[in-house]
Amino acid sequence: MRKLFLLALLCNAPMLLAADASLFAHNERNRDAFSRPAPGLSAAELRVFNFGNRIFNTNWVVAPASAAGFDGLGPTFNRVSCSGCHLRDGRGRPPQGEERELLSMLVRISIPGAGAHGEPKDVPGYGAQLNDRAIPSVAPEAGVLISWQEVVGAYADGESYALRRPKLTFTNPAYGALPANLQTSARVAPAVFGLGLLEAIPEANLRQRADPDDQDKDGISGRVNEAYSASQQRTMFGRFGWKANTPTLLDQNAAAAQGDLGLTSRVFPEENCPPQQLDCGKALTGGKPELADAFLDKLTLYTQMLGVPSARPLNTPSALRGQQLFSELGCAACHTPEQRTGQNVAVPLLAEQTFMPYSDLLLHDMGPGLADGRADFAASASEWRTTPLWGIGLVPTTNDHAFYVHDGRARGLSEAILWHGGEAEAAQQRFKHASKTERAALLEFLNTL
Repeated sequence: MRKLFLLALLCNAPMLLAADASLFAHNERNRDAFSRPAPGLSAAELRVFNFGNRIFNTNWVVAPASAAGFDGLGPTFNRVSCSGCHLRDGRGRPPQGEERELLSMLVRISIPGAGAHGEPKDVPGYGAQLNDRAIPSVAPEAGVLISWQEVVGAYADGESYALRRPKLTFTNPAYGALPANLQTSARVAPAVFGLGLLEAIPEANLRQRADPDDQDKDGISGRVNEAYSASQQRTMFGRFGWKANTPTLLDQNAAAAQGDLGLTSRVFPEENCPPQQLDCGKALTGGKPELADAFLDKLTLYTQMLGVPSARPLNTPSALRGQQLFSELGCAACHTPEQRTGQNVAVPLLAEQTFMPYSDLLLHDMGPGLADGRADFAASASEWRTTPLWGIGLVPTTNDHAFYVHDGRARGLSEAILWHGGEAEAAQQRFKHASKTERAALLEFLNTL
């Protein structure tokens, strides 16, 4: 892979972020850059992928309906389709301008303590996620308004900057007063391409990078989140979600179907109706399960086989310098450039692939600035999974915005870096003390990914 990397630099060729050659990468740079199937799918796999794409983009409807197989929405929910949050398979954002609805984000909620498997403890009457929409016979749980508080600062050279942090306000709670000790975490939808590769990394490879006690004294102490898998009914290595709280893509898809759309499945067979929501419990359903086994499996293969767009060429001295700075400033300590999949994987196409997600998939303490006050299995309130950086330079093209970190507070990549604290504090300080030219070079490199 390193030889391929050097060849890409010398030839000003696109850098392949996924796979040894071009098996899992494609060169799309348009609005559909995150939505292409992996090259190399067989005709049969491509048919399943295309049907999974249909499921991902279909608007579910209230039961009963003539749309056989696609009814059962709610009773409470956040969106009517997967793509309602993951627009073109990409990253969500907070409301902007005069918008009031959370179009591609949601709010996780809990109270202090832990559930039966170590998950955050449900809020009585509301559960683990605030559903701001509902079918006609049921009241939405509550509305959510976001306002912003400005935080000002300056780089070492005197150039000023302004950051913003979100403040949540809940309106019209329908199932009792929200508790005074309510814990909240606003989350934008993450991009969903390349997830099959992340799932296929051997657990041992990821565990060996963990250093929970910082034995090498480098200030970086990546940890594993041991999370409960509902599909496997056991605790496993968590690798998906903002806090690495989900072990497998099957778990991820089934949990999103239940929490975001209100759809039951073989993994989560019960309706998302806390006992206090009487009308929710009486509502008609779309069958048992509402998300059929075959649909769930095709949706899972779809998320496994979305291809990864190749990086743009490093064809300027500034971009090459930015790549050097990425390591020199300490970014690569957590945003590990290279990973490799194993031999025994669910989809043969994914086997033994070297790729570059720029993530170690581990938890890192990001300091009080990004803390949400809400633990999740082994993840503390200030710990977050390292976000993969592949495709990050294409977010403005694919999703029409440039908002980053878990709640979309960062209005550009520089603000995202400036929010890094805790284990990333040293790297953030190096960025703040770098020259304006060096900061621009780092951003130019990131925008090639």
